[in-house]
Amino acid sequence: MNVHATPAGYVPSAYWEQRAQRFATQGEGLAAVCSYGMPEFYNRMIQLTQRLALERWLRVSPDERVLDVGCGVGRWSRLLAGRGAVVSGIDLSPTMVAIASQRAHAAGLSSRCQFLVQDLAQLDAGGPYDLVLGVTVLQHILDPASLRVAVARLAKHLARNGRMVLLEAAPAHPTRRCDSAVFTARDRLTYLKLFEDCGLRVRALSGVDPAPFKTWLLPHVRRLPRALATVVLATTCALSLPIDALFGRRALEYSWHTVFVLEHAPGA
Repeated sequence: MNVHATPAGYVPSAYWEQRAQRFATQGEGLAAVCSYGMPEFYNRMIQLTQRLALERWLRVSPDERVLDVGCGVGRWSRLLAGRGAVVSGIDLSPTMVAIASQRAHAAGLSSRCQFLVQDLAQLDAGGPYDLVLGVTVLQHILDPASLRVAVARLAKHLARNGRMVLLEAAPAHPTRRCDSAVFTARDRLTYLKLFEDCGLRVRALSGVDPAPFKTWLLPHVRRLPRALATVVLATTCALSLPIDALFGRRALEYSWHTVFVLEHAPGA
């Protein structure tokens, strides 16, 4: 079970295209957008915890304009289009975008979805948008300067009275124990300062999956035999999910991930 295998050099467009070609057509494509190298049940748990964390912020009005950045195979785009929104999804990977388009067509949602290949740092997707959504996207932009440009581009696409909803690995205290060549968990204050610098203010913050079991486990699970790793991961999921369902949104201080709900600051 190769949890943290990474390429020698991280070129985001190449990395995500290779990952899409390998995993995006498998089942729901969760290995392409969640944790590759993990069992399907683990990625389904990630999907469920994200859905629980985001649900209250994904209520849309008919024809509300949505920008889904890092859309992957279009899982959130289809959800929101099915609720009546008009969605533009963008992703670095042409394969992700092609599969997102195919799945939207198969779901009868082509008229409400369009998908574009774009780099977030050069985002030019029209707008403005009533909702800008990003789920575990910024944590893969490793260069601080590129991250700042990306957030500024997101802010430019947000309507004056719109909301931006970002779910990222953002613990309360700095830690590097789960970082890899394609991922970094910036602490929450780093993100908050960045958002403020880009003319955004916090409307709400909430936690995601406060149980520490996965962050304890992930740096070590690759050393375990595959069968034992599967048992350990299944136990971890069984313990974590009830804690998240009951306490996740309120246990912000203990959460590894954070949902940031943002809006334009007055005068920005």
